[in-house]
Amino acid sequence: MMYSVIGAVGAGRLSGVLGKCKALAHLSLGSNRIGAEGAGRLAEVLGARKALAHLDLRWNRIGDEGAGRLVDALVLGECTALARLDLFQSSIGAEGAERLSAIQQGEHWGSATRWLSWR
Repeated sequence: MMYSVIGAVGAGRLSGVLGKCKALAHLSLGSNRIGAEGAGRLAEVLGARKALAHLDLRWNRIGDEGAGRLVDALVLGECTALARLDLFQSSIGAEGAERLSAIQQGEHWGSATRWLSWR
């Protein structure tokens, strides 16, 4: 669903459907203008997706707030299979980068996450 420009409202509606997809392994929502609010809505359900291995939210302007909400949900949730997280060009500054670095350093997460991009 890349380049569909669903925005925060669409991300919220999509999160309702994703909550029922227990075996979701790959989600690609690049260039959809979901912003921090949309990232937060997605984070609420994605943290419980145990099979999620690849999450692509690049070019979405999620910022520090959205990055923080994703980290909280993914780290504190059951999403232990995540091997690739792509937040490239999502307006993430120093605060969000610091939060994301916890994933890369393995401070809160298992060793599954092998690739992380946010710049």
